[in-house]
Amino acid sequence: MLFIGGTRFVGRAMAQAALDAGHQVTVLHRGQTTANDLGDAEHLLADRDQDLSVLADREYDATIDVCAYLPRQVESLARALGERGGHHVYISTMSVYADTDQPGLDEDAPLIELADPTVDTVTNDTYGGLKVLCERAAVSAYGEENVTIVRPTYVIGPHDYTFRFPWWVRRIAAGGEVLAPGPRRSPMQIVDARDQGAWTVGLAEAGTPGAFNGISTGLPFGFEDMLDAIVGAVGPEGTRLSWVDGLWLAGKGVTGANLPLWNEGQDEWTLAGSNGRALATGMSPRPLRDSIVDTLAWIRSSGAEPAAAAGLAATREAELLDEWRAN
Repeated sequence: MLFIGGTRFVGRAMAQAALDAGHQVTVLHRGQTTANDLGDAEHLLADRDQDLSVLADREYDATIDVCAYLPRQVESLARALGERGGHHVYISTMSVYADTDQPGLDEDAPLIELADPTVDTVTNDTYGGLKVLCERAAVSAYGEENVTIVRPTYVIGPHDYTFRFPWWVRRIAAGGEVLAPGPRRSPMQIVDARDQGAWTVGLAEAGTPGAFNGISTGLPFGFEDMLDAIVGAVGPEGTRLSWVDGLWLAGKGVTGANLPLWNEGQDEWTLAGSNGRALATGMSPRPLRDSIVDTLAWIRSSGAEPAAAAGLAATREAELLDEWRAN
């Protein structure tokens, strides 16, 4: 199996799952991150935006593309591999779906259509639409029966360099009064990178075509369920969640960067999708408690930290809680 990307978090978990399953694994990456625990994986150093000649004359039974954000990246990989890449798996996102106002969307739901399909810059506004174009580029290049599309929701677990889920694990593990942003029942769905990895490798092994929502949590599942699970798994005695109105917080300038995974007081129903196809094709989610405990162990052993601007400072959290109570 060839992995395009595979040394950071999502790709790393997939490459490790392939190794665990006994496959010969090649990981193509730029060498900017390391994954020394990937056993006997072969590492090819290349920048997919510059030169993929390192793939010349190589042949694989399956290719898993973890890091294409622009359709031209999908197209250049197809040209480099020709017909030597085997079954193609493209890692997309749940962000490809157009806005909806109800839970349960499945893989046949309407997708985002970019007003300008020639845009070549990834932003919050173009990310989902560009991923749609990448999906279509993969199908065009390899044929519908030779392409698997995986659409993950928020991915969690060890090695999560985004530090979105880990931020909550670390904060709640510190105990005390924790500011919890509403709405309490705001939709939320997650998947452990390791479960997604094993499932994706299984799809590649079987050459299973089609699109699949990469979701482990069923419905209903909300922000409150996620935080309650973290409290139950790692919260010290006396840890308590204090729920604060989400729109009030947004009015105070609090953002999703301050409180990761929070949708700034709004319900996002694309985080309430159906995982029926995933479960039917081998997705086997571990208990959420295990993901939480393992994430905390990784934080403590690695010393991982969020980006400087991420999270909510303890002093600001206390100020907001005091002001909310006063009002």
